[in-house]
Amino acid sequence: MAVTIRDVARRAHVSVATVSRALTSPELVRPETRSRVLTAASELGYQPNRAARGLITGKTGNIGIVVPDLDNPFFTGVLKAVQARAVQADYAVFVADSDEDPVTEAKLVHAMAKQVDGVVLCAPGLEDSQVREAAEVTSLVLLNRRLPGVPAALMDSAGGMHAVVDHLVALGHRRIAYLNGPRTSWSNQERRRGLVKAVARHEVGLVDLGPFAPRYEGGLQAADLAVASGVTAVVAYNDIMALGVLARLRDRGIAVPDDVSVTGFDDLMYAALCSPALTTVAMPVAQAGRTAVNLLLDWLDSDGAEAPQVVAETQLIVRGTTAPPRR
Repeated sequence: MAVTIRDVARRAHVSVATVSRALTSPELVRPETRSRVLTAASELGYQPNRAARGLITGKTGNIGIVVPDLDNPFFTGVLKAVQARAVQADYAVFVADSDEDPVTEAKLVHAMAKQVDGVVLCAPGLEDSQVREAAEVTSLVLLNRRLPGVPAALMDSAGGMHAVVDHLVALGHRRIAYLNGPRTSWSNQERRRGLVKAVARHEVGLVDLGPFAPRYEGGLQAADLAVASGVTAVVAYNDIMALGVLARLRDRGIAVPDDVSVTGFDDLMYAALCSPALTTVAMPVAQAGRTAVNLLLDWLDSDGAEAPQVVAETQLIVRGTTAPPRR
């Protein structure tokens, strides 16, 4: 039989109302009383009923997360970090996949708003006005998207792209292709912003290609266009796309990095396991996921006066897919 709040009250020799206050509003209970209640609850193995607690606190004890593509290990990494931090805070996590569709994304946020206290929205493809509308129906934290007035956990994609270009130029590359991800993607816009500034500073040529689907198939499609453009280095929007590029170049007998250098972005597990191993930019996925949950929990308890935006650094990881171009 499940342990109830009445069982805890009897064990702690207090009223049911006192147990409820000790668990939901500890500031209203004397420290020694709260300690006695918590000890009794622990000894009995009591687990608070979320629905009942919600009636008292006005909170569900749930948070939501909407991701563009659960097939992409980048987002499963984010989800794992969000889940771990939420469990520590005694929150359950509802997960939804928008399949890279902004319309679906907006619908999912509105549907979740009825069941959760807040939502973490990962790299959304929504317009700014749509994000603001979503922020009006639920407490919202953005991951890898900046919008004034909405809390955000950010990763320095522009800085990571600076590092990629600096690396390629140091090797001697003077003509570089960039394989764009989705046009509506804020992450793509940030990466391209850093790229454009870096190539201008170094006065090297940039070939802008795409947009392409941020998937393996997108890399397969992009590879031939990159080769035809006569570049010596290819910078892919993400690692999965870069893996598609490597596969297509291999099929065509084009050696990497001897004939063409290739870089990715994200530093997924596959980047280190492919052959040759992929030069890429490591994104602090776990850190960003934890930060997003912390921001959301703080936002739930704040008056909404300030929306913090926390930026985590990225790091270039040099591996086997980059080398000096043939002379």
